[in-house]
Amino acid sequence: MHLGHDRALPPASFAGDPVRVARDLLGAVLVRVLADGDVLAARIVETEGYDCPRDPSCHVIARLPGAAAMMAGPPGRVYYHVAYDQPLLNVICRPEGVQASILIRAAEPLQGEERMRERRSVKRRFDLSNGPAKLVTSLHLGPEFRGVPIDGSAFYIVPGDPVPDDGVTTTARVGLKRGAELPWRFLITGNPWVSAGKPSA
Repeated sequence: MHLGHDRALPPASFAGDPVRVARDLLGAVLVRVLADGDVLAARIVETEGYDCPRDPSCHVIARLPGAAAMMAGPPGRVYYHVAYDQPLLNVICRPEGVQASILIRAAEPLQGEERMRERRSVKRRFDLSNGPAKLVTSLHLGPEFRGVPIDGSAFYIVPGDPVPDDGVTTTARVGLKRGAELPWRFLITGNPWVSAGKPSA
């Protein structure tokens, strides 16, 4: 698979409905280029959509410093934040001024696994990136990426093989009390890298 920056998804591709974007990102590839030129790559296998105009779960952003302003920023920006001491990778969606994002929950390593293990020493390969905080750590992502366009030279997403609807499982999102019933979590059916998180409803 060609992972060059010339294939990076542009920020404008995130300007739409985050629920649709979350579904469509399945199969796309996260690409992290380290300072020494080494390339890490992982296929997205699980996502969630957050759309504050119609999403009761968004009440929590009022308690997170800077979250409301960040989520209302231009589309296609990285929203890196920490919740319950866990770093999370989001990408802002919708036009500027509307609070919406997608959360990337799990990814399957494709390249650079040895470098990933520098950050996560694990016995089972699945534990490298089968959860939202795990994939952030294994891809060497930190707060310096907060607010950076998603098509930056050090971190970007390239299209992958499309995942047909019959290969996708849709569930409620994980760990929510409000908006728990909304079916806005998407995963590649049967993929062993999907997180162990249990749907809220």
